[in-house]
Amino acid sequence: MAKSDGREYFKARAAPAATSEARGEAHSPQQASGLDAAPKPEQDAVAAQAELGVMAISLKVNGAAHSVGADPDTPLLYVLRNDLGLNAAKFGCGLGQCGACTVLVDGAPVRSCITPVGTLGQSEITTLEGLGTVERPHPLQAAFMAEQAAQCGYCIPGMIMLAKALLDRNQQPSEAEVRLGLAGNLCRCGTHHRIVRAVLKAAQTSGRI
Repeated sequence: MAKSDGREYFKARAAPAATSEARGEAHSPQQASGLDAAPKPEQDAVAAQAELGVMAISLKVNGAAHSVGADPDTPLLYVLRNDLGLNAAKFGCGLGQCGACTVLVDGAPVRSCITPVGTLGQSEITTLEGLGTVERPHPLQAAFMAEQAAQCGYCIPGMIMLAKALLDRNQQPSEAEVRLGLAGNLCRCGTHHRIVRAVLKAAQTSGRI
């Protein structure tokens, strides 16, 4: 029996490929090398975000520009706390009724727990973190500390932001006007009298605060 010189073996190995080419089947470089092309991780992430309705949203918060990936219907409160790390505004009722989540949007108080982030556009958003620092507190912050207006403190960020909007409109309010202006925000600890005194104390600061 004649010994094979190996040519029959290579012919047999080449036959499937030749048959495929005869059928007109195309082969990518990845297929030719035996490797299938896998989606890149960043492509997977973009596709997953698109499926969830996530999009890039630009916000201006405390004078700084931010871009976050979020569904446009996401409450502003969630973006402030979870994406930007601004934790002063609190989740209280989630229904816009208690005021713990109050921030300013173009100077007006809004309940951030029910404000969709996609509706804000280029509005200027101000949170408690944007008012003052530990070293140089805002007059309202200083007055709240001086009057010991906080007990548990949970409502205080919202109270201060609402008071800021009030004093920007009326620099010298009466006690009755302060009580009326803060009526929409709740304090479960019952320190309303001290809160009112703090706002009146801050109002003694001349000019826009």
